[in-house]
Amino acid sequence: MSRIKLIVGLGNPGGEYEHTRHNIGFDFIDELTYCLKLTLKPEKKFFGQIAKTTLPEGDLWLLKPSTYMNKSGTSVQALANFYKIKPNEILVVHDELDIPCGQVKFKKGGGNGGHNGLKDIQSWLGSADFYRLRIGIGHPGDRNLVVHYVLQKPTTQEKNLIELVINKSLSVMPKLFTSEFNVVQQLLHSK
Repeated sequence: MSRIKLIVGLGNPGGEYEHTRHNIGFDFIDELTYCLKLTLKPEKKFFGQIAKTTLPEGDLWLLKPSTYMNKSGTSVQALANFYKIKPNEILVVHDELDIPCGQVKFKKGGGNGGHNGLKDIQSWLGSADFYRLRIGIGHPGDRNLVVHYVLQKPTTQEKNLIELVINKSLSVMPKLFTSEFNVVQQLLHSK
C-alpha cells in the first residue's frame, strides 16, 4: 500500500495573492508546517519552498511551488523525480470552485475540472493518479467571473468557513500519514 510522501499546496507567489481563494493550498501548507513545527525554506532546484520531516512511517515533504499556479507541475515533478516519489504518494491541496465554501473533499485521481494547477501537475507527472484535498470556495455563478473571483480574498464569512475546513483537514492528517485513506474520506465528508 502506498503512503503519502509529498504534500503540495497550490497557490500563486507574491503578496498580492496572499490569502486569496486561489491560494488556499498555500494557506493549508503554512498551517501544516506550523503544526509539525517545521520551517519552509526556498529551494531553487525544486522551484519552491520546502520542508521535510521524518514521521514513524517515513519521510514527508511539504511543498509550496514558487512558480505560478499554471506552472505548478514544474516544481512537483522536480521534487518527486529527485526523491523518487510516485504520483500515488502525492497529495495536492487546492481550491475547488465546484464545492461550496465550507466543505472539503478527499479523493484519488480523476480529472482536473479545468484547474490549471492540476492540469499542469498531471502533464508533468504523466498521471492523474495522485490524491487531492479539494477545499471548496464556491462558484461566482458565471464562468466569466471566475478569474476575478479566485484571485480575490474571501469574505469574512467565507474566511471563517475556510478556516474551519482547514482545521478539520489538519485534524485528519495523522490518519493520512498512516494511509487510512478511507477513514480520512469518511471524516472529511461527514458534516
